[in-house]
Amino acid sequence: MARTLMRFTGVGGQGVLLAGEIFAAAKIKSGGHGLKTATYTSQVRGGPTVVDITLDDNEIYYPYANDGEISFMLSVADVSFQSFKNGVQEGGIIVIEPNLVNASEEDRKKWKIIEIPIITIAKEEVGNVITQSVVALAIANKFMNAIDKKVLIDTMLSKVPAKVHDINLKAYDLGEKYAIEQGA
Repeated sequence: MARTLMRFTGVGGQGVLLAGEIFAAAKIKSGGHGLKTATYTSQVRGGPTVVDITLDDNEIYYPYANDGEISFMLSVADVSFQSFKNGVQEGGIIVIEPNLVNASEEDRKKWKIIEIPIITIAKEEVGNVITQSVVALAIANKFMNAIDKKVLIDTMLSKVPAKVHDINLKAYDLGEKYAIEQGA
């Protein structure tokens, strides 16, 4: 596999950092190299956050993505979308939470913007808004085919308490379903 660069953005408390950790850990479990670099404001909860995820079969010597290198971004907060979208290569995929992120016509010409109501899915269909990071994880993996599904799910389950395994599995399945409906 060639190097895969993904970016998740949101605001503090939305779980984008957890999604990045799960991807990196799953890649390492697969025998490759995975790294996440996170940036968040001093406000932490409620401030813009971004996590860049680098997955590679070879050793990773430079942990940061250069502008224009990222092929996939997922955003659940407009402030973060506006701040970090320019790191995505032209023609790259950006999945947005349409209730919270406003992509302009110019954005839609530059990138493939896909609208999936991630937070609504977590809140209303799964029944727990905290599962939005797992919905996002499944969407990203379906579009990028970055990690073997079983390894990713096993890694995700190892990071959450056993009492919430069922709802996280449901969140994963729903994320994957919505990604498929959007052409993944």
